[in-house]
Amino acid sequence: MKYVFHALRMQWRCATQYRASFWMQTLAQLVMSGSELMAVLVLLGRFTSVGQWSGSEIMFFFGMMQMTFAITECVGRGLTAFSRVVQGGEFDQILLRPRNLLLQVLCSSTDPRRLSTAVLGIVLMWLSVTQLGIPWTLGSTVLLLISVAGTVLMLLGLFLVQATLCFLSVQSIEAVNILTYGGRTACEYPVDIYPRPIRLLFMYVAPFGLCMHVPVSALLHHPMVDWPAWTAYLAPLAGAMFFLLMALVWRKVGVKRYCSTGS
Repeated sequence: MKYVFHALRMQWRCATQYRASFWMQTLAQLVMSGSELMAVLVLLGRFTSVGQWSGSEIMFFFGMMQMTFAITECVGRGLTAFSRVVQGGEFDQILLRPRNLLLQVLCSSTDPRRLSTAVLGIVLMWLSVTQLGIPWTLGSTVLLLISVAGTVLMLLGLFLVQATLCFLSVQSIEAVNILTYGGRTACEYPVDIYPRPIRLLFMYVAPFGLCMHVPVSALLHHPMVDWPAWTAYLAPLAGAMFFLLMALVWRKVGVKRYCSTGS
């Protein structure tokens, strides 16, 4: 863990070397997230509810997705930029170091600019809970933390899928983005408003629903159909299992197929 914190501290110092540029880019990220928020507000201005979900509940889902995806992009930058690592022969250096390979890749790059979006998500969630008048307890905090951890791990697992495919094709595989970024956009809204095939996709293939929607719906005292409130604490474990499975595939399938650039 000392190695991890040291690497992250160095990445932060590199990112903030040019402070004016860093804060301008951070502000730009916030503006982009704000534009997405405006689109949701326009929708909610036209329709007071979506399915059986109120506008405040929708806003909580939106804020949760914004926060978790921003955290994942911040800590998982090394995976999203992995094609350049393979192309440039930098993976040879990673293989030579006596450290865990995946840990090195994760610590090789971070993007703290994304944290502004995470802050926006937290603010939206707080406003939603306030408007709904939901009493916040220790159990609510635990459930939220479990859901955040599960969702972040699940998203890192999706990034690992893309990183694994980089061993087969050094160019980015855009098909994976359908699940990653498409899933992010779709799951800013409760997953049970979609047709059955899409629900199954985001419940069991890319388990956004298990990691985020099931616990969040319980947190909002609005459990999803067929998912009792007690399942909210167990469902996010799907994120950890998905991440561990994809990490194993990355190591056993991807890394074993790596061919050095010879540099």
